[in-house]
Amino acid sequence: MTWLERLLRPRATQDRAGATAQEDFERAAAAAQNGDYEWALAVWERLARGGFARAQNAIGACFSQGWGVERDAALAGRWFELAAAQGDAVAQRNLATLHFRGEGVTQDLPLAASLYRQAAEGGDAQAQDMLAWMLLEGEVIPYDADEARRWSDLAASQGVASSMTRLGRFYHDALGVARDTALAAHWWHQAATRGDADGQALLGAAYHLGSGVEADPETALMWLLRAQRGGSPLAMSFLEPMRGAVTEAQFASAQRRADEELEKGP
Repeated sequence: MTWLERLLRPRATQDRAGATAQEDFERAAAAAQNGDYEWALAVWERLARGGFARAQNAIGACFSQGWGVERDAALAGRWFELAAAQGDAVAQRNLATLHFRGEGVTQDLPLAASLYRQAAEGGDAQAQDMLAWMLLEGEVIPYDADEARRWSDLAASQGVASSMTRLGRFYHDALGVARDTALAAHWWHQAATRGDADGQALLGAAYHLGSGVEADPETALMWLLRAQRGGSPLAMSFLEPMRGAVTEAQFASAQRRADEELEKGP
């Protein structure tokens, strides 16, 4: 049975009496979370054909990720375009990512940056984070540390850990702000406790050097071990010096602490 045939099955297209498009969308989203993509896609397809942007984006996401359908980045891009044209910030960000990577569409970095900006202005936290990164890279769009910090602030306020890590770097490296190692360590702690591996590596380095926090070799090693497990390339440059700075007992304790569940910061 084809995807379209599944969409046309009567069970999948029946509405609850009096349900709004938003209610139908949310019921379909709950079904998708439970693995019933067949039913979810059927509901979303009906809503999408009626112009409901969130459903158009959801179908695009399914084709982009291969959820319930065969992965098809080009078809994902067409659905994202429909939703993005209506101002859906998540779809704008998803379409930006396709253009950034050249998946299913022509790689177009300036267009990706423009779409990320539209999504960021629409309040999408992941787009705000990506736009901040691009502004600091200065390769596709002009370097602007002040604007990058503003977008990082907005993304961090929505819980994006990578933006918290970036904010720490702003204050540690004095990028458009007065150098404040304590504030840098604060932001790295926020990121680290949310699982950001680079934030964990930088916090470990701060504890190793006593930068913004009191030097604590065991705690430094604990965060660096977590960062290494999380795949941060920053961790390795600090791990070797740290191994020689702690006793065997401290090393064993740091390993045990690194295995514990993270306690999320405030």
